[in-house]
Amino acid sequence: MLAPEEIKLLQQNICANNSEHAFGKLYMAFMPKMLQFAQSIIKNKELAEEIVSDVFIKIWQYRENLEKIDNLKLYLYISVKNTAINYLARHYRKDVISIDEINIETDAIQYNPEQLLITSEVVNRINTAIKMLPPRCKLIFKLAKEDGLKYNEIAQLLNISVKTIDNQMAIAVKKIAGAISFDLTKGSKPAY
Repeated sequence: MLAPEEIKLLQQNICANNSEHAFGKLYMAFMPKMLQFAQSIIKNKELAEEIVSDVFIKIWQYRENLEKIDNLKLYLYISVKNTAINYLARHYRKDVISIDEINIETDAIQYNPEQLLITSEVVNRINTAIKMLPPRCKLIFKLAKEDGLKYNEIAQLLNISVKTIDNQMAIAVKKIAGAISFDLTKGSKPAY
């Protein structure tokens, strides 16, 4: 994922120079996450691709205003969410979609070299615990931990309070910790 400074530079380059190269870089950086998010709402890969494409087409069409967007990452998430919900409302007469209806798939957790020391059993336990989280909790966990959104950005995106984000993250951490906890009372006692 691009650093905020890199995103700002791309925005400026797209806005000032009509740079297709910068736009392509922006698209490649955000498209996979936006596609996954749209698909979690729409439940259809082809329609999700169309929705994400529509959002990026509008970004390109209105590129002269792109520099005015303070948080492009959040802007893209909100645009994808609104476009997907509008699609559902138009085509399925479904006015409101609940956060609990969004079933998002999480990526496998990425580890740095130090974290690779974790056994595959623990990794499997963590991934299983994440998959077993309630839909809202899993969505919030994914947006915070995998997509790197801040709590206030998630609250804005999902129209919920930061306190709700805190509570859902506490639930996620508790369930994940429970899944990887080991009973240290079994086995031999350490010699002192």
